[in-house]
Amino acid sequence: MAAAAAVLRSEWTKIRTVRSTVVTLAAAFVVTVGLSALLCLLTNHNFSEATRNAETPFDATATSFGGIILGQLAVIVFGVLVMGNEYSSGMIRLSLAAVPRRGVLLAAKASVVLLLALVVGLLTSFVSFLLGQALLGSHSTTLGAPHVLRAVLGAGFYMTLLCLFSVGVTAMLRNQTLSLGILMPFFFLVSPILSAVPKVKTVARYFPDTAGRAVISVYQPADAPYGPWAGLGICALWVVAALLGGWLVLNRRDA
Repeated sequence: MAAAAAVLRSEWTKIRTVRSTVVTLAAAFVVTVGLSALLCLLTNHNFSEATRNAETPFDATATSFGGIILGQLAVIVFGVLVMGNEYSSGMIRLSLAAVPRRGVLLAAKASVVLLLALVVGLLTSFVSFLLGQALLGSHSTTLGAPHVLRAVLGAGFYMTLLCLFSVGVTAMLRNQTLSLGILMPFFFLVSPILSAVPKVKTVARYFPDTAGRAVISVYQPADAPYGPWAGLGICALWVVAALLGGWLVLNRRDA
């Protein structure tokens, strides 16, 4: 037990003493909250125009998370750097020498990332919601309205899962540049584009970001193949698969 605690402290020290990881977490908060607030402000001033062609009721909660699309990229970068810095700096050799049980090392790293990402994710989601509703004026909602608290909590959980997914992918690829080169275009371009293409959007609905974001909407589309929590569950399955793959690669390949 003491050994596990020591590994956790070691991973915490690695993360908090590297400026890039701290900056990316801060950026996730600033970008998400800032863009969400701007979107809410613009929506309030142009409400009729913004909701003219809407097929579902106006979702004040989801609107207050409008910045999460870009904010999630900073969370992904954080997850990649936490794992990738070990390989780019050569620190992975020292880490494995100090902690020969590679599963313990990955579990400790994932646990610290989980805690940090969850705290920042929930802080980001609640601040985005409260500030967004204040800017929406008469079009706002409250935490006590049906499904709103679920959406706010879900937004924080969603950001946390994407961060862990990035850790797992980077553990598999063992290269932060390659990981960023795959994850950033996928989440910023490939997934949104495929989600809008009729012939493939059925498959794209099960991508981790598309499925996970279902939890932040109060109103679900009539043709949705799963509910909000099921969507988050699909995202969690992607995370489990990525971490399992990372563990297998870490166990079978030399540093």
